[in-house]
Amino acid sequence: MPGRIEDYALLGDLQTAALVGRDGSVDWLCVPRFDSAACFAALLDDDSAGHWRIAPAAGGPATRRSYRGDTLVLDSEWDTPEGTVRITDCMPPRGEAADVVRVVHGVSGAVPMRMELRLRFDYGHVVPWVRRDGPDLSAVAGPDAVWLRTPVELHGQDRTTTAEFTVRAGESVPFVLTHAPSHHPRPTPVEPVAAIVRTEAFWADWMARCTYRGEHGAAVRRSLLTLKALTYAPTGGIVAAATTSLPEQLGGPRNWDYRYCWLRDATLTLQSLLATGYTAEATAWRDWLLRAVAGDPADLQIMYGLHGGRRLPEFEVDWLAGYEGASPVRVGNAAAGQFQLDVWGEVLDGLHHARAAGVQRLDEAWDLQRALLEFLEGSWREPDESLWEMRGGRRHFVHSKVLAWAGLDRGVRAVEEFGLPGPAARWKALRAEIAAEVLDRGFDAGRGTFTQFYGSRGLDAALLLIPHVGFLPWDDPRVVGTVDAVARELDEDGLLLRYRPETDGVDGLPGGEGAFLACSFWLVDALTGTGRVAAARRLFERLLDLRSDLGLLAEEYDTRARRQVGNTPQAFSHVGLVNSALRLDAHRPATGEGERA
Repeated sequence: MPGRIEDYALLGDLQTAALVGRDGSVDWLCVPRFDSAACFAALLDDDSAGHWRIAPAAGGPATRRSYRGDTLVLDSEWDTPEGTVRITDCMPPRGEAADVVRVVHGVSGAVPMRMELRLRFDYGHVVPWVRRDGPDLSAVAGPDAVWLRTPVELHGQDRTTTAEFTVRAGESVPFVLTHAPSHHPRPTPVEPVAAIVRTEAFWADWMARCTYRGEHGAAVRRSLLTLKALTYAPTGGIVAAATTSLPEQLGGPRNWDYRYCWLRDATLTLQSLLATGYTAEATAWRDWLLRAVAGDPADLQIMYGLHGGRRLPEFEVDWLAGYEGASPVRVGNAAAGQFQLDVWGEVLDGLHHARAAGVQRLDEAWDLQRALLEFLEGSWREPDESLWEMRGGRRHFVHSKVLAWAGLDRGVRAVEEFGLPGPAARWKALRAEIAAEVLDRGFDAGRGTFTQFYGSRGLDAALLLIPHVGFLPWDDPRVVGTVDAVARELDEDGLLLRYRPETDGVDGLPGGEGAFLACSFWLVDALTGTGRVAAARRLFERLLDLRSDLGLLAEEYDTRARRQVGNTPQAFSHVGLVNSALRLDAHRPATGEGERA
């Protein structure tokens, strides 16, 4: 059985990621890329789907674990009757090949250990051909080859490679797992101790560039490290999460593949990176964005592959039972073909923020923005599926219209503030037309709140972004009323739902979901912006308490089961944490004086 979602630690080499449980088992690894088929998929089934466990022979969870400072080098320790043992895990930044390095250290006594390696390529479906390669083990299946190097004696048993050994105080026993395409020569193995030192130095050096000096330093740094770990270094794209099909409801069917790059994340991610000193990463993300969306603006997608690829066909992996039985397990994402009007505004807003922050200007960036603006001019009146990827039919979602307004606003500002060429007067007139329609059709005067879509009785947490994009000021009574209504009607034990799926029949999907953590961070921002800083701080501290012991957040939180749910670690959640911390820092000191609770 896989562990709880929050029980998994993240390792990464800036091209893919591994998840390691408290029991010392690597239960998820896709190689060579985030979106490749998994060779360890026990996370979505059981051990038979592939895993790599190293732990005391008696088993059980680690007594304690932690990352080494601000790095992705993980130390896990077990206290046993025979003594104490530590396992150090890391994925060195990608060199010749993808490596997972695991070193067992004897701390005290003499601890019997067991290693169990069960490689299953293609999401647990393919058993490789395993043989000796000199002193090492090799496993080949179709396009994939993996080598295991270790000094301990290995045995084959039930299509599983095992080893039993004892580690004594002061001893170290290394294991290095290396992947490469099967038609390539075997990569040169990394030296395990040197690889750990190099990995630790890489992350420490990267974190030294961080300019954040606020009161939530540890939490912000861990979130920034997580965002960096979810970056695909060859292109600069940032995946939404390292996993697929971790359920939004335990046992439910809302299981999606998040190993792709969503445009909706662009602006908020750029803001968090730029505000904390990571201009190079922000530039790489901007450049990925420009390449991905190049072409006919009418063909803009909501998400793309790591290299900017457009085809992300969705299919079900029916041989996997799913995380704790949550099925189906999906690979690919059909939402890539949806029409989501807000994406045009998101891209325009993101590129505007990059320009305003001094990211190097490119002529083609403005050419692209002009084309996107032309598309918005002719398409903003169309209904869409919203940023939440509704599968219940298109509607006139208020957030989508507001982001169309924001896109035109950024075009006007580019002309006025940066002297770029464009029909600013025409864009101003259309901006005003959109605003008038939203205020007329998207605001329920009787209830004092904006609604999810025109004529809806439902609400949407994305309405909290209305002042964030500048559509209305924070102190506008319509904004305050919306914040109050969203906080009240989408409340889930003090956290926030995206929307209520049962309202208006808009969702089009069975089952429910947990509280959406990014939306709860938006509520922190909204409370701060409307002058209720003390309440914002209380909510922020509660959200920090929901992180795992390693500071990681999944997509959602099940308030009844008291567990994280959804794909993990979730970039959007960590972006929300960083941006909320920055906003709260801007309101220090917060003694309660002059605040509304």
